[in-house]
Amino acid sequence: MVGTPQNAAADDRPDPATEAFLAHRNLLFTVAYEMLGSAADAEDVLQETWLRWAGVDLGAVRDQRAYLVRVTTRQALTRLRTLSRRRESYVGPWLPEPLLTAPDVADDVALADSVSMAMLLVLETLAPTERAVFVLREVFDLGYDEIAEAVDKNPAAVRQIAHRARAHVAARRPRQVVSATETRSALDAFRRAVETGDLQNLLDILAPDVVLLGDGGGVKQAVPRPILGADKVARLLTGGWGKVTASTSWQPTHINGHPALILHLDGALDTVLALRVDDGLITGIYAVRNPEKLSHMERETVLSRLSGA
Repeated sequence: MVGTPQNAAADDRPDPATEAFLAHRNLLFTVAYEMLGSAADAEDVLQETWLRWAGVDLGAVRDQRAYLVRVTTRQALTRLRTLSRRRESYVGPWLPEPLLTAPDVADDVALADSVSMAMLLVLETLAPTERAVFVLREVFDLGYDEIAEAVDKNPAAVRQIAHRARAHVAARRPRQVVSATETRSALDAFRRAVETGDLQNLLDILAPDVVLLGDGGGVKQAVPRPILGADKVARLLTGGWGKVTASTSWQPTHINGHPALILHLDGALDTVLALRVDDGLITGIYAVRNPEKLSHMERETVLSRLSGA
């Protein structure tokens, strides 16, 4: 299978089509990932975008960035509709595929917020076209005319879709942007309480309506349904992960632009854990154990809202 171009040799300048694609690749991946919540599917979308781009007459393309974003969006929409049907038969709760990201992703507050596990779960509640319009408008600040071409709607319809999607997301998204320092503090307190089995300290940092989601995909053991409420969540965690052994270790890291934790068992990656924090308390705990979703944890993934970044 022909792969999307990754790098150009220093002494071998790529052809114009490849050079243009590489200049926008990180942006295109970020668009696809935010629409799909899956790095593997985002990579497939880039493959399909590249195959179409490679056969285009560049002289007829007025705006290469807009053209590539349009193709990527259309491919992602097609795949998103397929994924929606596939997820109906998914075993247990479905969580987005976590990405190991550099700490500097947090410097772009809008980008970090948009790719957080909590926000990606909110985006899952949108219809495919609503999700595309919201992502392109609110995250990448595309104009309504450009979005209209990407989703095959007229600009007036896109404005209505954007308004509806914005209201839907606003009612469900985290109440405020939480700093990396605040998230890291909550993570440290969470880890200490779980490692020591300190039920009360864990209860002190959990919101009364906290929800725990575990994604094992039917491959690894995980909670089969969401666990709601501080008492139930705390007792589950102190009774499970709280049984720390010499073969278990927690590693602080950055996942999807935010501080997070990786759990290693016998030296092997076992679980990626991210939190949602509101008003200083943990309101969401997201534990990904499905091995198929952990393949992008070996190296950092570059996310960007800009071309050439």
